[in-house]
Amino acid sequence: MPGLPSGLPQLPRLGEMMQRDTPSGFALHGYDPVAYQLLGRATPGRQDYELSHGGAVWRFASAANRAAFRDAPDVYEPAFAGFDATGVADGRAVESDPHLFAVIDSRLYLFRTAENRRRFISNAALFQLAEAQWKDVYGTIAR
Repeated sequence: MPGLPSGLPQLPRLGEMMQRDTPSGFALHGYDPVAYQLLGRATPGRQDYELSHGGAVWRFASAANRAAFRDAPDVYEPAFAGFDATGVADGRAVESDPHLFAVIDSRLYLFRTAENRRRFISNAALFQLAEAQWKDVYGTIAR
């Protein structure tokens, strides 16, 4: 069986899940992570206010939001690397929709569906389960 052409990344191992690249290639699909907490809504970032952090390019709606993130990224980065929090609780890395979110105790959580969001918010045990599962789920993500 012939090998892969040179220059291609290694394929994920059996059982790994590949996170799909978004068309934009930006973290949070180009939405401003700070605005979720300040404005309570998904706010598109602008090309003028970009920052490279953690191997991704993040966009912000303002220079002030970019500075806030630069100074304290752990405050504004989404929980579970932006994967659906309910999916993590179920033991899977599931891509999320940046419009389906909740800020709980100053932490941003993203979800794939409105039902997943409702389940997570209404069941405190899912938060603890997601926290406990995250290390194993993180290990399944091809990087």
